[in-house]
Amino acid sequence: MALEREFKFYRDHQDEMVAKYRGRFVVIRGETVLGAYPTYEAAYVETLKHHALGTFLIQQVQPGKATYTQSFHSRVA
Repeated sequence: MALEREFKFYRDHQDEMVAKYRGRFVVIRGETVLGAYPTYEAAYVETLKHHALGTFLIQQVQPGKATYTQSFHSRVA
C-alpha cells in the first residue's frame, strides 16, 4: 500500500508528535518528519518544491484515531 511506511511511522510516534506539533500538519517521508506547517495547503505547496507526489504523507497531528487521514493524489486526467 502506498505510504504505508509513513503512516505506520506516524501511528508509532503519534504521542511524541502530539506533544511537539499538535494541530499542525506534518510531512513524513520514510521515517522522517520533513516539516510541520499550520495548514494542509502550506505543507503541500512547500513539500512539492522538493519531493514528487506520492513520496510523502501529510498528516494533521491530533491525539486519537479520529484525525487519521489518507489522501491520494493522481496525475490521471
